[in-house]
Amino acid sequence: MNRRANPASAGPKLPRESLTQSFALVMLLALGALALAGPGGLLALTENAHMLSQRKAEVAKLTAQRDALRNRVDLLDPANADPDLVGELLRKDLNVAHPDEMVIARH
Repeated sequence: MNRRANPASAGPKLPRESLTQSFALVMLLALGALALAGPGGLLALTENAHMLSQRKAEVAKLTAQRDALRNRVDLLDPANADPDLVGELLRKDLNVAHPDEMVIARH
């Protein structure tokens, strides 16, 4: 009967082989830690989702402000200005009012 030697029990490992395996294990653990706790890891997913919802709300608010400003610009078009808005701006910015008028400032 011909017995072959088991490669695992062939003898002690070389120091270089052991060092290579240790380095590979450390790198694997580091990659696993990054996949779990890194900036794009599993733990950051909920934080990223929360930040995304905040940014969407901020974009919606800024879009509404932009639309309101665009409307005011359209109303102040020199070719076809809205007389009510022009009068309001004159009274507010130049403090021009008749003695019988009451100015109510709104913010």
